[in-house]
Amino acid sequence: MPYTTITGLGHYVPKNVVTNQDLTAVMETSDAWIRERTGIEERRYIDRTKETTTSLAVEASLRAIADAGIDKEEIDFIVFATLSPDYYFPGSGVLLQRELGISSTEIAALDIRAQCSGFIYGLSTADQFIKSGMYKKILLVGAEVHSVGLDFTTRGRNVSVIFGDGAGAVILEATEDQDRAILSTVMHSDGTYAEKLSYMYPGAHGGYFIEKYGLEGFDVEYDLENNQYGGVFWNQDMLDQARVYPHMEGQAVFKMAVRKFPEVIMEALTQAGLSIEDLNLLIPHQANLRINQFVANTMGLCDHQVYNNIMRYGNTTAASIPLALSEARDEGKVKKGDVITLAAFGAGFTWAAAVLRWGK
Repeated sequence: MPYTTITGLGHYVPKNVVTNQDLTAVMETSDAWIRERTGIEERRYIDRTKETTTSLAVEASLRAIADAGIDKEEIDFIVFATLSPDYYFPGSGVLLQRELGISSTEIAALDIRAQCSGFIYGLSTADQFIKSGMYKKILLVGAEVHSVGLDFTTRGRNVSVIFGDGAGAVILEATEDQDRAILSTVMHSDGTYAEKLSYMYPGAHGGYFIEKYGLEGFDVEYDLENNQYGGVFWNQDMLDQARVYPHMEGQAVFKMAVRKFPEVIMEALTQAGLSIEDLNLLIPHQANLRINQFVANTMGLCDHQVYNNIMRYGNTTAASIPLALSEARDEGKVKKGDVITLAAFGAGFTWAAAVLRWGK
């Protein structure tokens, strides 16, 4: 049975740097307030109408393809993880295929919607395809554009100061060498707390879950008397009540994340036949520097064993892990033979981890 190895890495972030101080011009906040709660100092935003989630993915993909030393036509499957697709449908996977100029190969493109855990969910999916022998060269991308859909007022500051735009990509190939391969992947979810980190409007639920679970603060008005059909997925009241922005209950997310991160990291290491003592580098999802620091302290990890770049980019959800892995490699912090663990926690709730031995 073949194993899966990473042969190419690439990342791309927009050129527009937005500092904490920049955000004070549009909302009541401060650099100190943001740093204290999140560790973020700045983030990147796209040029609106000139860049998209897919265009960022293209740049990251081309760098990964070049790094792997392959031709783009050799790719036989695309996996695209994002919560901010260019279109509601079709998914960004086929758009990436088109923009890379490989539509003529007619390869399959799969979109993953697991939010912050999306890249690891995609990694596990791609790993199974390669192990089965179905595909031999897979392009896996995590890319996000948050800046076009946030509430840039004081009302939305708790969410809006956190997120940034960016993309990361990897080329995955089959190998017979376990010493340069993915050793384990584990994935979990618990939908009990789905609305605590959510983007519910527009949506097709029509208030069903709000009524069923007695959720407070999510209601909108549906004028069904004057709409024989439709009027549920989108309506004016959603705009008037500012429901068309992400919702996050920060404390609930924090408490769950600091519990599930160590659990899933240890599960992945155990599945790989390793222990925390074997770990050279942990690359966690970059949601909040305070979460990552808490997890590192809980697990007894030193600063040099954990890579963080949230200070520069904010939370780029599905893009954060490949972006961080690519940067860590470029900075010489990933070396051949290293045991690396990737771990993520996010909306759903979903959480996942992967262990790999670096082979490049």
